[in-house]
Amino acid sequence: MRIGIAGAGLLGRLLAFELADLGHEVEVHDWADGPQPPEPVGARAAAWTAAGMLSPFSELESGDERLVGWGLRSLDRWQALLPRLPVPVQFRRDGSLLLAHRADLGSARRLLDMMAARCGNQKVPAQELQARELASMEPAIHGPAHAWWLPAEGQIHPIEAMQALAAGATTRGARWHWRSPVERVEPGELWPAGSVHPARFDLVFDVRGVGARAQCPVRGVRGELFWLHAPGVVLHRPLRLLHPRWRVYLVPRPGDIVVVGASEIESEDLSPVSVRTTLGLLSAAYSVVPALAEARIVRGESNLRPALPDNLPLIQVESGLVRLNGLFRHGWLLAPAVVEEALQRTGLTGPVRGKEENA
Repeated sequence: MRIGIAGAGLLGRLLAFELADLGHEVEVHDWADGPQPPEPVGARAAAWTAAGMLSPFSELESGDERLVGWGLRSLDRWQALLPRLPVPVQFRRDGSLLLAHRADLGSARRLLDMMAARCGNQKVPAQELQARELASMEPAIHGPAHAWWLPAEGQIHPIEAMQALAAGATTRGARWHWRSPVERVEPGELWPAGSVHPARFDLVFDVRGVGARAQCPVRGVRGELFWLHAPGVVLHRPLRLLHPRWRVYLVPRPGDIVVVGASEIESEDLSPVSVRTTLGLLSAAYSVVPALAEARIVRGESNLRPALPDNLPLIQVESGLVRLNGLFRHGWLLAPAVVEEALQRTGLTGPVRGKEENA
């Protein structure tokens, strides 16, 4: 089957890899210059500006039991998919930590109760830690009086994964049309900007995120984060501070990098990171890991997350057309499960006829 994909963000790359692996003829159109992240940081797919937390439980304040089901499924899918890629990608499933200062215990308890209420039949696997247990797991943490361990959660390196997915899809025959933004998507048709004729396919996927606003009720939600270079600061898993105002997380990466984020602002402003965010996020991070006082700010990033009115993902299937959008702040957590469900709905999960015989 000839399949066209509008958008080469996370969903577009996952689809290209999976569909090409099944033996379909895949073509991807995107406005970017190429598969690598733009330097210096500028307009880019939302997936590039992410910490890569895979947290189906600690993100429940902006979701429900569907987020838990999709998130746990995605963790399994990532674990199965990554070994098939041509280059290694950092992926860990060592859990995450929720932290709270003594003065914020009431707010933290309310959040934990809300998480449990929204979890449906799933039990939130949050294990409260004593001070000595926390010190044993993460010696760099000093300050928070309360901690909970969520062993089911994990993390992925977004930049490594984006590059590896593109490389894996290419080796399987996917074709990329860079600097080719798609203005309109119709059943079986992609309309690149400036073209008087559409590119025609048996099936098309619209995964343009905020770029699909003309055909989908999507909005951009601004998010900001920092990369800190912190030699000597050792963290073994993602941390999230249960702050009354900020959703503050710290995520370790190779090369002595700690990613700190992220604000969530109902704005489509793409200007550089604000002073308000800088003071709020970095002060909160310092209150958790005081050794970050000597870290260096490598970069600050801002981007727009695609969100629908209910902040839940859209999977819309019709003859010749599939629309996927609205992953909001949960792109890396939900994308594999959303792609899997979309392929199941379209009947594309089995190998293409003849592929097994030719293998």
